[in-house]
Amino acid sequence: MIGSELTIEVDGLRMRYGDKDVLTGVTFAARRGEVLALLGPNGAGKTSTIEILEGFRLRSAGQVAVLGVDPAHGDDRWRARIGVVLQSWRDHGKWRVRELLAHLGSYYGDHSTAEIARPWDTDDLVAAVGLTEQADTRVERLSGGQRRRLDVAVGLVGRPEVLFLDEPTVGFDPEARRDFHEVILGLARTGQTTILLTTHDLHEAAKLADRIAVLDGGRIIADGTPDTLAVDIVGNDEVRWRCDGRSFVESTPHSTEFVYDLFTRHGRDITDLEIRRATLEDAYLSLVRRGDVLEVAS
Repeated sequence: MIGSELTIEVDGLRMRYGDKDVLTGVTFAARRGEVLALLGPNGAGKTSTIEILEGFRLRSAGQVAVLGVDPAHGDDRWRARIGVVLQSWRDHGKWRVRELLAHLGSYYGDHSTAEIARPWDTDDLVAAVGLTEQADTRVERLSGGQRRRLDVAVGLVGRPEVLFLDEPTVGFDPEARRDFHEVILGLARTGQTTILLTTHDLHEAAKLADRIAVLDGGRIIADGTPDTLAVDIVGNDEVRWRCDGRSFVESTPHSTEFVYDLFTRHGRDITDLEIRRATLEDAYLSLVRRGDVLEVAS
């Protein structure tokens, strides 16, 4: 269950590169235990937003707090409470997978201090990201997909209170993507880790996220659950069927009641029935094409 404590707070965030405004007043928040997916087309400012929240980039204006701290002034104690999975990570090629994760975990070893995260057991972490067979393999010898799993493990090693995932499954095969989703859903079920995710995979966003925020034109243009976004933006379901040799299509917001009435009237004469519900993909594409700003209840 998502807690009431806000772990990420963003108010009026602005970012300018030269004479170009990339973020023009972004406002959103996330609670402890929540998985929030930040969606948007290329160039919308998703990575800039995450880098500001991670403390890797200074903002031009606005207020930002992660775990109650301005990331621009976060110290080592604060950094030990967050985890970062970058779009790519290419370092320590001579290290072996297990020894690298054990080494990184040693930086989180002050168990007597509540603010310092307790690291994962190394072998448990290796197994969680699907690298048990490669545990003694040098990093430079891993395949692209295996390197991506290691990226994720590096972000998780300290059991972070806030985890940033920037396109985390790029390069994953279907099995690796499924395994990664199980890791993230497992973290989410604990209710202790806030996860901020950027992805172009709308199926991934719908599967993992409690809430979706759509960023376009430098601002948040929609914010809501995957289901409420689909219903409130796209609206009606589409019902298709055949009856007496003829094909029919009906757009309706109440597909269950409509189909019940259809069978009440026509019974077994109804064939080839198909109900297509509005999806997150429908909502997202509709939003970014229109560029509207929509308030959606969470």
